[in-house]
Amino acid sequence: MTEGATGSVVKSPPTIVVAGGGTAGHIEPAMALADAVKRLRPDATVVALGTPKGLENELVPRRGYPLELIPPVPLPRKPTADLLRLPLKVRDSVKQAREILDRVGADVVVGFGGYVSLPAYLAARGRVPIVVHEANQSPGLANRVGARFAKRVAVAVPGTPLPNAEVVGIPLRRSITSLDRAALRAEARKHFDLDPDAPTLLVFGGSQGARTINNAVSGAAKELADAGIGVLHAHGPKNTLVVQEFPGRPPYVPVPYLERMDLAYAAADMVLCRSGAMTVAEVSAVGLPAVFVPLPIGNGEQATNAKPAVDAGAGLLVLDADLTPAKVAELVIPRLTEPSELAKMSAAAVGMGHRDADEVLAKIVLEAAK
Repeated sequence: MTEGATGSVVKSPPTIVVAGGGTAGHIEPAMALADAVKRLRPDATVVALGTPKGLENELVPRRGYPLELIPPVPLPRKPTADLLRLPLKVRDSVKQAREILDRVGADVVVGFGGYVSLPAYLAARGRVPIVVHEANQSPGLANRVGARFAKRVAVAVPGTPLPNAEVVGIPLRRSITSLDRAALRAEARKHFDLDPDAPTLLVFGGSQGARTINNAVSGAAKELADAGIGVLHAHGPKNTLVVQEFPGRPPYVPVPYLERMDLAYAAADMVLCRSGAMTVAEVSAVGLPAVFVPLPIGNGEQATNAKPAVDAGAGLLVLDADLTPAKVAELVIPRLTEPSELAKMSAAAVGMGHRDADEVLAKIVLEAAK
């Protein structure tokens, strides 16, 4: 901020540092926020903070934002005496984060949780305003710490136990929130070599895939084909998936990774997936009925994430241990072959979520930057 010739205050373009590395669930909301900030303030600078091994090294440059790297700080599930004493690894990461904040001239730090956020919060404390965004109803340690001295705390769902929490939803890409599935359906089916007319199931288990989901759905391939159901299955880049072909039936299309999630959603009539907060938000935003299979590790947050959609009638929940080929056929076939049931579930999904969460959070961040 500088002073003009007449003594009036002239606002400098703000510099926003987003800390959300490690997994797509942390990175994608950060990038959606970055895009929203640039729409509202084209002169703003957005810098991402990450670690050398996280997915941000692929995703952030692809979105056109500069990426600064610091050492990761693995976080325990609960505060420990060692953490409170700031061991050497934490101190080193905080020191490097502080140097980056000074060098880029940060006006606000926005954290989304995970390995990157804690050092960012500690580096910014008392120096740069902090905004925390928590996607899960059960916050992780980084955001529990950061919320104690944040200027604003934004959360995805009501009841999140953080101080002064404001419910804004999860920032999503505009390609998702503005998606017209019906208008893109033909193009999407052609893009993936899917049957243009058959009811189609979209399957994915996160950016790396999920073995339980892969085995269960591929094991149900014959039953799905016999029912006239096509499948688009993202099995993960490190996994292989061998599926028998059934001539004359709708194709079962396995792919390692989905570069165009917007087209994948447009091609689908139903989805079977994990229930990370980001996934649930996207699936609800585009109005897809879902079978959610929560990740069976952690503190149970994925089951919690899916509960509002399940309660609203937009989704079904099946435990990872219970997901078998027979269970896939039992849950998917009656719904994908009954248009009225699909329409009812889709309508319930569309009524959920916060489609403008990206710009709501961007306005909070820009206000904090002042």
